[in-house]
Amino acid sequence: MGIALTRAAQWTAAGIGVGKLEFTPLNVSLLNSIIKFVEYVNSKQPQEAALMFREPLEWKSDLDISAFGVDYQTSKNTVVSKENIDGNPLMTFDASTRVIKVFTFNQLAKLLEVAQKDKLKETQACLEANRDPIAKILGPSFATVEGEDKSMLRLLEKVKKSDEEPEAEVQMKLFLLLQQLDMQLLNASLQKISQEVRLTPQAIKNDVQLLQSFSGEGEMTVLKSINYTSEYEFSNGCRAPPWRQVYGDICYLIINTHDTDTLYVTCNTAGVYLNGGPIKDSEDIIYDRNGDIYKDLITFLKEKSPTFAENLTQVQQNFVIQKKPAATRKTQKTEVPVNEEFDQSEKFNEYQEKNKFERKKQPPKTKARDTKKEETPHVHKNLESSNQLSSKEEKAQMKEQDTKKTKKDKENVENVKTKKYKCKAAQEKKNILQGIVSDGSEELSESSTESEEEPQDMSRQQEPNTDLPSEYWQIQKVVKYLKGGNQTATVIALCSMRDFNLTTETSQLAIRDVGGLEVLINLLDTEDTKCKVGSLKILKEISKNSQIRRCLAELGGLQTMVKILDSSNKDLKCLAAETIANIAKFRRARQTVRLHGGIQRLVGLLDCVPMLSANLSAEQEKDIEVARCGALALWSCSKSKKNKDAIRKAGGIPLLACLLKSPHENMLIPVVGTLQECASEPSYRLAIRTENMVKDLVRNLSSESEELQMHCARAIFKCAEDEETRNLVRTHFGLGPLVKLVDKSDNKELLAAATGAVWKCAISMENVERFKHLKVVETLINLLVGQPEEVLINVVGALGQLARDEFIRGAIRRSGGIDPLVNLLTGTNNALLVNVTKAVGECAVDAENMSIIESLDGVRLLWSLLKKQNPDIQASAAWALCPCIENAKEAGEMVRSFVGGLELIVNLLKSDDIEVLASVCAALAKIAMDEENLAVMTDHGVVPMLSSLTYTKDDMLREHLADAIACCCKWGNNRVAFGSTGAVAPLVHYLKSKNPFVHRATAQALYQLSFDPKNCITMHENGVVKLLLNLMESTDELLQEAAAGCISNIRRLALANEKDRYK
Repeated sequence: MGIALTRAAQWTAAGIGVGKLEFTPLNVSLLNSIIKFVEYVNSKQPQEAALMFREPLEWKSDLDISAFGVDYQTSKNTVVSKENIDGNPLMTFDASTRVIKVFTFNQLAKLLEVAQKDKLKETQACLEANRDPIAKILGPSFATVEGEDKSMLRLLEKVKKSDEEPEAEVQMKLFLLLQQLDMQLLNASLQKISQEVRLTPQAIKNDVQLLQSFSGEGEMTVLKSINYTSEYEFSNGCRAPPWRQVYGDICYLIINTHDTDTLYVTCNTAGVYLNGGPIKDSEDIIYDRNGDIYKDLITFLKEKSPTFAENLTQVQQNFVIQKKPAATRKTQKTEVPVNEEFDQSEKFNEYQEKNKFERKKQPPKTKARDTKKEETPHVHKNLESSNQLSSKEEKAQMKEQDTKKTKKDKENVENVKTKKYKCKAAQEKKNILQGIVSDGSEELSESSTESEEEPQDMSRQQEPNTDLPSEYWQIQKVVKYLKGGNQTATVIALCSMRDFNLTTETSQLAIRDVGGLEVLINLLDTEDTKCKVGSLKILKEISKNSQIRRCLAELGGLQTMVKILDSSNKDLKCLAAETIANIAKFRRARQTVRLHGGIQRLVGLLDCVPMLSANLSAEQEKDIEVARCGALALWSCSKSKKNKDAIRKAGGIPLLACLLKSPHENMLIPVVGTLQECASEPSYRLAIRTENMVKDLVRNLSSESEELQMHCARAIFKCAEDEETRNLVRTHFGLGPLVKLVDKSDNKELLAAATGAVWKCAISMENVERFKHLKVVETLINLLVGQPEEVLINVVGALGQLARDEFIRGAIRRSGGIDPLVNLLTGTNNALLVNVTKAVGECAVDAENMSIIESLDGVRLLWSLLKKQNPDIQASAAWALCPCIENAKEAGEMVRSFVGGLELIVNLLKSDDIEVLASVCAALAKIAMDEENLAVMTDHGVVPMLSSLTYTKDDMLREHLADAIACCCKWGNNRVAFGSTGAVAPLVHYLKSKNPFVHRATAQALYQLSFDPKNCITMHENGVVKLLLNLMESTDELLQEAAAGCISNIRRLALANEKDRYK
């Protein structure tokens, strides 16, 4: 534990006793491992747990005296443990100084129980105060030292003299346990650190040069400017002072974006982050980190500047357009084939990586050039240079540059090039075949419920100049034996290859670069089962690499694996299905599986003995394993819409329903994963309901596996679109487990799924009542701050549905939820804005809530959202404004205070979206209650715009349109204007609708219009009297009154005409 804390843990400052443990993923992992170790020693090693420390572990604790239970004696300012040795308590806590002292592992474990949720915090404080805990536990002779450690030898001597040292054997065991923990912590941290990508000065320099070439004052530039704070560059490429380079600092940047304040940025080997900016009246800066660390400069800027992200996307699109013609030329440089399915960001990343490699490869230029032009990698310059150089010139340049390389390096370069050409040729061949076999329109229509393409990390491609480990060359030798040996040699070579760690990227790419993928695929066509099994085991491991799986698909490996699914050998079936599951991560692979009959075969694998059968034979257990592998492959394939249909037509739904009853988590995860992917289709939601799968999904919400819980919650999230499913979730007591999952805020994926399920279930008012008793509102409000957008969308959506209940609206106010909701109105995510506006609108129904919203300027923010181009946001904002205007104290004055607001909302009547039109009409009806606002709207042409919408056949729009017309009739000559613009006759036909709300609104509009004689004549001519007479039988008093008033006005006009005639 001492070595791990010294070498592996991440401290905030150098030196002994002054540093603090940073709150990083690595440190959290170390702390959790130490907590588990303490609990293990207490439960499994009672003698070691009771061993008294040579010196107590002491630190300052934030625990409260009231937290200690019956195992402790408490007084006003002190707490001591009842357990003691020779009258000395084994744990003491002084509340006045906050210092706690612990003498045994037993007491440490009890203290962790007392701390509960603060376990991590207390462990961190203990380790910060005791940098070498082993020295205090076993004595100074066991202190952590660099170099040779003889503490074990001294302990062995004590064990030999066991009569003199009775505790020596227990100490020996405890020391061995602590050493074992040290090794585990070091290995775990080494594994984590090895996965981290460290930034280099050259990488930062390339990024800065690239961004500078796209910076300026223009609208489509990504930045205004990006500059170093220091122009001096050290020999190692860094620009940071030497004393800061010790901490990993590379350089410091001043970045001016189009939409944020000036950013002062530190580029460190660990990542990119904001610093404290310049010190006033000094050339120095505040080096302390201010915020999160990002993996590179581009990611950092995307997070900080939405405008940068938008303009970068545009630059990527322009680059793709410029690059396409050049891709067909023969002079194009050799590179790993890029599938046409790559999205634009991948191509831009490829450009960035290519620029890095190109600058390394280029020999010295004979012609003098401007230095700035040489260093700045412009897109058009890169394209020109690649077009001007012929393939012969490129080879000459490469030859000249590589003269100093070793023979082994040259062979590696040639192998990489050969493989790249082979992959490219295979791709072209496959494209030609697909053009013959499949219809182009089918390929275009292939869709996915998620991102259609997985991101391909171009930085993973092997650089010819990179020093490669010995395993790379050893694997290539084995592949050569694989190519040329007989059957026995082939099997031995496959076994030898499996002895390597095939999970590392070096091993995977070594197989690819020497042509091993073609050999492994060819082995699948042999008759020898051992060769097939060995080949598939290797392919299953290496196909986890995105580059490898693309090459496998291009080389026709999927077709062969699909055929193997018909094999009688169950091991082959399992391996083939698992490999297909790895490869089918991108659209083209999923399409290939379907077109070659893979879906039907995979569904066939699901048919096995009932999961709950007792005394299964070995053969039946193998059938179950085959079914699990088939479910894994279907999970990957189910991301495409056409594959979902194929699974359903092949009879996969009842088989999945049967497997869903399995008690085994490793079976349930792929089955539920497949179901939640397919649940986006209405046919699957119906099947999940009718096959009684909702009960099993609810049951598995209480599983110990968080991954299984997440997939079950996602499936409920998608299925709960249907009312019947929402009722079934409640009937099977699923709402309680969902609320418990919402408390797990550390797992963001699970949290997003759980909150999404709560949101959809809350659409039913019966479920809202249940959620009210479960007190979910307080939990949801706590999640409104500091969560990713995926979680926020669902949390706010759930609050919007729950806020329809009067008690919950009050609970949101009492829990302080109005403020964070209003703050979210300033966001940029469209889905989040739609849900936030709905939630704010529901809260505004309550007068007290409305006063808070108004004080936070929430109505102005809602009104500003009407400027958005997204019709969903416009509609949601307009609906939310209705209760705000209705419940505001000075609504008319408030609306008039928004400069240009009335013109903005009136102009939305030109929209083509029915929902927008209906919501705007509803808002106009509320606004028109104030005469001054109505007069302004009339000047903006609201009457002819409303009249132009009267020919609609949509009942929702009819209802609110009629309501708006009724309210707008109360100003000036608007009644006459509605008649002259042809609004009256269509309104009469609204009375034939079957919607009672349309009847009421229309009757009120006709009543207002009937005060104009010409309108009465038009109504009478269109048969309004008979329709109104029928409506007078309604139980709706407002409808009765409006209908009677309209008939009365028509009758008065008729009587006046008769009197005129007989005079």
